[in-house]
Amino acid sequence: MIDLAYAMGPAPVPNGGSPWVQFLQSPLPVLVVMGGIFFFLVIRPQQRERQKREAMLGSLKKGDRVITSGGLIGTIVGLSDQTVTLKIADSVRVECLRSAINGLRDDPKASQESA
Repeated sequence: MIDLAYAMGPAPVPNGGSPWVQFLQSPLPVLVVMGGIFFFLVIRPQQRERQKREAMLGSLKKGDRVITSGGLIGTIVGLSDQTVTLKIADSVRVECLRSAINGLRDDPKASQESA
């Protein structure tokens, strides 16, 4: 019975096979390729977007027209380290966090006048 169990086992590889062949047959190269694809398609673009956003938030100044994450459009009238004061109407000022600023907005009235 033991002879039968040995007969059913895998055939021995002469010389143990080449180390490169064994490496390529292992799941490691597939994981390395998948990790590289994941890095270049997901992680790297997110890092770039984060850097652009941090640069934009760092360069805010009085008079910039901005859009908040809540959809408010206003002009910056005051800045501090963590907050921004926006003028959204003639006598309406709102204080919000810098992190709530989604982007800069061009003034459509100014672009129409210059055209």
